[in-house]
Amino acid sequence: MENNFYKDFDFERISQSVREEDYRTPFQIDRDRLIHSSEFRRLQGKTQVFLPGENDYYRTRLTHSIEVSQIGRSITNYITKKYPIFFSDSYFIDQDLVESACLAHDLGHPPFGHAGERTLNNLMKDYGGFEGNAQTLRLICDTFYTIGESRRGMKPTRAFVDAILKYKSIHSKFNSPKNHFVYNYQQEYINFVFGNNSLPEPLNNTNALNNFKSIECQIMDWADDTAYAVNDLVDSISGGFINIAKLQKWRKVNADSLTEQKIESLNKIEKWIKEDTYKSKFGSEIGKFILACKLEERESFMDKLTNRYKYLLTVDEDSFQRIEMYKKIAVDLVFRSPQLHQMEFKGNNMITKMFNVFAENYINEITGIELLPNFTNNLIKQENTKNGRARLVCDYLAGMTDAFALTNYKRLFDPDYSSIADIFK
Repeated sequence: MENNFYKDFDFERISQSVREEDYRTPFQIDRDRLIHSSEFRRLQGKTQVFLPGENDYYRTRLTHSIEVSQIGRSITNYITKKYPIFFSDSYFIDQDLVESACLAHDLGHPPFGHAGERTLNNLMKDYGGFEGNAQTLRLICDTFYTIGESRRGMKPTRAFVDAILKYKSIHSKFNSPKNHFVYNYQQEYINFVFGNNSLPEPLNNTNALNNFKSIECQIMDWADDTAYAVNDLVDSISGGFINIAKLQKWRKVNADSLTEQKIESLNKIEKWIKEDTYKSKFGSEIGKFILACKLEERESFMDKLTNRYKYLLTVDEDSFQRIEMYKKIAVDLVFRSPQLHQMEFKGNNMITKMFNVFAENYINEITGIELLPNFTNNLIKQENTKNGRARLVCDYLAGMTDAFALTNYKRLFDPDYSSIADIFK
């Protein structure tokens, strides 16, 4: 079935990809390349909230990404059916494209969760910063495949690149940003997404540009918010970080900001915990957040090139506020807990010490002491600039799973760990 929602502009790849005739659509090819990659598999060993392996029911970045993709497909299916005034059997948002964006959205996140992301950004502040979403873009466009002694991207379609771009403003447009940017050199990919057209004046504002997203990216963004806001609470309750007593104390501390709707939601959560039905009840919440989605038409400078910017996804205020409350509960009761701070401290310390020793031997100067695998070691030796070498070191650290980071830390700093033979495994 031909889908007239997408044009040749949307299917164009970031670099030429010569293939024989394929039974798949271009977006299905993007998705399949992603799913069968080592970068995607590594997400199973990266922290979502709790360290992978601490308990068998905790979510990892991989299970989170799979859940986001399911929610994203459901949102797409729902709004397509809800708005026959916009869509038809021959004009609709592609679920495979949305699924690909959802599966890819966390690819660039480093070990040890958002704490690891903050640490790497601080360590890279003199070299263009680090941002998980920018790193995802780097993987997709630059480093996805190892080919001999070099790397290249997966040659994604324009629509797929655009669908993962939560942020489009480059690092140098901000003053020491903590997040929500792409790397300076990635301006070329932003230009590609917009067909090398000049931006209208309102989009010269960094926040406005970051908020200017394709419909597929908007769907992915809300699916991500829904998945982590709801499921972080489920994992936290299961792990004992959140219970009725802690919720009641939290309610008192935040009493001034609680509306009637939020109080009602808190009452329900306490009831679900007491009755031990919280997993199924929170599962039903996801369905409600899908049904909260609405679509509006809008006009933009991209409309002559693509239909992907003609629609704005909105969510009713009650659902938005409920999601925000879920996030705040998780932050206050879990992310600020001594247990998580201890884990973050250890993870940050490991990343910092490894980065510093690599900086001494690879970034500031190439000393000849080979502490990195041969492939990465050779890549860095071919790089002439400090910024370039720092980015390659950052790639290596960001690509680690939590367990691999711990192993490398021990190899570098624990005299009693590992044999010489084990180093080459």
